[in-house]
Amino acid sequence: MHEITLCQNAVEIMLQHAQNNNARRITAVWLEIGAFSCVEAEALDFCFELVCRETLAQGCQLHLLTPAAQSWCYDCQQPCQLLSPKALICPQCGGRNLRVVADDGMKIKRIEIE
Repeated sequence: MHEITLCQNAVEIMLQHAQNNNARRITAVWLEIGAFSCVEAEALDFCFELVCRETLAQGCQLHLLTPAAQSWCYDCQQPCQLLSPKALICPQCGGRNLRVVADDGMKIKRIEIE
């Protein structure tokens, strides 16, 4: 389960940001999970709560953003969106001749502090 490590790293960055801004607590965070990151949202949510315990981020509201991978199908000459690396098939024509632009990481998009 690599979600625990991702959460630990994210919370460490959040805490540094909070300390640099003299925050009393972190109230919310928005994390963007790449479509091809293989991160399980439920596992991430569970691990995030554990990692935040007894820190400035305890009780922090987690918002997960999961944008689809942007793709181009050379078979039907149309753009398409893919939600997983498991199905590299054009949802419009069933073609497999795709150019895929997908993120496979996780980013902190926004932190809310008080």
